[in-house]
Amino acid sequence: MRKHRRTRRYRKISVTAIAATAVVVPTAAIACVDGPAVADGRSPQPVRTQQPAGSASQTPGTSPSTSGSAAPATGAAARVVELVNSERSKAGCAPLKVNEKLTKAAQAHSEDMARHRNMSHTGSDGSNPGDRIKRAGYEWRAYGENVAYGYRTPESVMKGWMSSPGHKRNILDCTFKEIGVGLAQPGYYWTQDFGTAR
Repeated sequence: MRKHRRTRRYRKISVTAIAATAVVVPTAAIACVDGPAVADGRSPQPVRTQQPAGSASQTPGTSPSTSGSAAPATGAAARVVELVNSERSKAGCAPLKVNEKLTKAAQAHSEDMARHRNMSHTGSDGSNPGDRIKRAGYEWRAYGENVAYGYRTPESVMKGWMSSPGHKRNILDCTFKEIGVGLAQPGYYWTQDFGTAR
């Protein structure tokens, strides 16, 4: 039996889990576990963060994101990007370009989740997706994040994300221009970070 968590409601389904967050788009979260729920029954609050107008656009030690920071994805991450862009094409959205800074943020978050065996948009240091993306050097105007665990293939994790309205909304958000994908073991912890640079 699986449990899905989506804005304070539960329904039973498989041994995998996914969660999504995006600025301006309410958080959608699904947590699926075999057996009793591991969550306390509350879903994350919507993330409605935007970079304040006129705020400092750089953190010390980082450089702004540029179109020159595109990097090729490899292996499972490359397949996820390919599947994302296929879905976006069907919806009339431009393909996302792989960004090395978003990839760095996504991979670090997947490794953090795997290390602590905890799927969450909140890092073990208390960081949120915007914090982590900015710390990786990506100066965002908008961002989104999907996370998941337990899905063994790019195809299965994408099927899970596309079956959930909040995750699908991030994938098909035509305002996002770039993506980074992370995968870490043990447990197949996945992160998709989406961004539009300043």
